[in-house]
Amino acid sequence: MIASLSGILLVKDPARIVIDVNGVGYDVQISSRTYDRLPGVGDEIFVHVHTSVREDAITLYGFSESGDREMFLLLNTVSGIGPKLALAILSGISPSGLCEAISLKNISRLTALSGVGKKTAERMCMELKDKAGSFAAPESDLEPGGGGEAMEGTGAVRDALSALVNLGYSEAMAWQALQGVRKHHAESFGAMKVEELIREALRSLN
Repeated sequence: MIASLSGILLVKDPARIVIDVNGVGYDVQISSRTYDRLPGVGDEIFVHVHTSVREDAITLYGFSESGDREMFLLLNTVSGIGPKLALAILSGISPSGLCEAISLKNISRLTALSGVGKKTAERMCMELKDKAGSFAAPESDLEPGGGGEAMEGTGAVRDALSALVNLGYSEAMAWQALQGVRKHHAESFGAMKVEELIREALRSLN
């Protein structure tokens, strides 16, 4: 089984990448969160990988952080959640943010994630409640301005994300737009109000 890949980034798309490893190109499925952390095409890249083997296909799933891969595997143990839905979930929330929502049984936060309905959210809370603690630590690279609480932990960001989804944008698109706002307003991001976050995010989406 392939557990990791290190090589040159040949293709960079929001849902997939191709990595050249000694002349062999590996097609790898990724989440939007991993996409946001990718280097430029032609640069060196390292990703953690889960190899899914089925009768009709062998699929590689890549993650910039090992915690994302572990959460991906954990999500796949939940009834009704497969690899595609697990990637969609991880496109909209960090492992620590997801486990916080599960621990608090925050059904509204979970159903705001792409592809997650109320029954799926309830199953996640029931089946993963005893396993969520190991992912509880915040991830520093998602912290606004390099400090403070994680991006998913701010109520304003959650509300802005929900508002953008309600406006018709996909979870992944809304997430990427808010990530862009964070990058362009690193110093003031943590203090921005919901209206400001939505306004700035819409500028990049329109």
